[in-house]
Amino acid sequence: MLATELTSPVPPLISRFVERMVGLSRPLGVLFYGSLVRKIAQGETDPSVLAEGVLDFYMIVEHQSDWPRGRLARVANALLPPNVEYHEMDVDGVPLRAKVAILSLKQFRRLTRPECRDTTVWARFAQPVRLVWVRDAQAADAVLRCVIRAVGTAALWAAELGPDQATPEGYWQALFHRTYAAELRVETTTRSRHLLAGEEARFSRLLTASWVAAGLDAQLRPDGQVASGVPEAEREQAERRWALRARLGRPLNIARLVKAAFTFEGAARYIVWKIQRHSGVHVPLTPFAERHPVVCAPAVLWRLVRAGVFRRTGNPSS
Repeated sequence: MLATELTSPVPPLISRFVERMVGLSRPLGVLFYGSLVRKIAQGETDPSVLAEGVLDFYMIVEHQSDWPRGRLARVANALLPPNVEYHEMDVDGVPLRAKVAILSLKQFRRLTRPECRDTTVWARFAQPVRLVWVRDAQAADAVLRCVIRAVGTAALWAAELGPDQATPEGYWQALFHRTYAAELRVETTTRSRHLLAGEEARFSRLLTASWVAAGLDAQLRPDGQVASGVPEAEREQAERRWALRARLGRPLNIARLVKAAFTFEGAARYIVWKIQRHSGVHVPLTPFAERHPVVCAPAVLWRLVRAGVFRRTGNPSS
C-alpha cells in the first residue's frame, strides 16, 4: 500500500521543478509531503493552486556532501537535522516555491524508529507522501523502508497512548494531537482532524496492518471500533516515555529555529515572499540582505511598522 502511495503520480509541474532543483546532484530521493499532497490526492491539479502555496520536500542524501552547500551547513545538519532551504523558480511560466529539508539516510532511519526521542520526522511520514525523484531502485527501497518504519512507529504510539478502544480515526487524532502538542507549532488544536480529512480509509488500513505486524492483540468490535490490546502496565510505561519526548520537543524545535537563522539557505527570499503575500508590503531585497537576513531583520521590521501592518492586523501574519 505504501509503495503504491509513494509512486503515485504528481502534476508534471512538480516533477519538472524537482528535476531542475536536483540538477547534477545525486541525492537518494526527494519526498513530497504536506497539505498540497492531500489536495493533489483529492484531484486538485490547477497550477494556480500550486503557485499560491509552498511545496514541501525532504531531500534524502547518502552523505552530507552529496548536496551542495557550505561547510557550516553540512556540519549543522549532521549535528541537528534537518537543515531547511528555500527554492523558487518559474516552470512553464508558473512561479513555484518550495521548502526543502535535508536528511541523510542514516538520520532518516534513526528518526523514524520507535526509540527516537524526536517525534517530528516519523509523525510527518505517517501522513501521505510521494517519492517524486529517486536515484535508483536500491535508493527507492531504502526510502520505502524508512516510510514503512515511520508509519509503524506512529501506529505503535497510537496504540500505547490512545484510548482503550476507539475508531481508527480516533486513535490517529489522539496521536497527532500529542505530536503537535510536543512541538513548537502554531496550528490550532483542530489540526489533527484536518490531517485525516479525505484519508480516513487510508489511515484505518495502515493502523490495523501495523498493529498486526507489531504482534498486538488488537480486536475489532461489532460497532466498528477497535481495541489495541495493549496491557495497562505497558500503557503506563509508554506515558512515561512520552513525557520525556514532550519535554524535549519544544527545546529541540527552538534549537532548530536558532540554527536556521544561520543555515536557512534562501531564508531572506522566503521571508520577503511571505511578507508581501500576507501584508501587501513590498520589501526590496538587496544582495547584502539576502546574504545576511538576521542583520537586516530590524530594518524589515521597521518598514512593516511604518506601513501600518501591525495597526491593521494587530499582529503580522506569520
